[in-house]
Amino acid sequence: MYYAENPDAAHDIHELRVELLGNKMTFLTDAGVFSKKMIDFGSQVLLKNVSAKEGERLLDVGCGYGPLGLSLAKAYGIIPTMVDINNRALELAQQNAVKNRVEAEIFQSNIYEQVKGQFDQVISNPPIRAGKQVVHEVISGSFDHLVAGGVLTIVIQKKQGAPSAKNKMEEVFGNCEIVRKEKGYYILKSVKV
Repeated sequence: MYYAENPDAAHDIHELRVELLGNKMTFLTDAGVFSKKMIDFGSQVLLKNVSAKEGERLLDVGCGYGPLGLSLAKAYGIIPTMVDINNRALELAQQNAVKNRVEAEIFQSNIYEQVKGQFDQVISNPPIRAGKQVVHEVISGSFDHLVAGGVLTIVIQKKQGAPSAKNKMEEVFGNCEIVRKEKGYYILKSVKV
């Protein structure tokens, strides 16, 4: 289970070479982490619909081995904060930051438990298999970690709960925009006003 703190799957290291946001990047992946054989389609769609300005503070919740936060760091010159409950994924994310020559603050946190401070953006490809309650905690917990005018952007498949997630974002933020729909994936965005 990729959303476990310490996955017990036997190691099976892979190296992915991909182009994301115009940059050639390399990622080490392993058994027990989400989408170990490729950058999942949802993450790719999310990346195409998020941008950042230099100096912005961005939090990647459920970062896995790092494709979202590290790609944004490389493309926009930001230093993202990246958290996950999965220690195996975090070790890979730290190695991948070095491998791709980007700086990031990467640490273990069960959603927002260890996160301090506020951010201009929170992004997430939430762990759907962990259940609706966890997805809703990613949404509701982001509010206190966003500055005024800050943005939460998530990707979620329609069949895996996009309508429910959209309702939760509207409940928490008072707004939610469907930024994009692509092959059943929804990019949902809320602004803290």
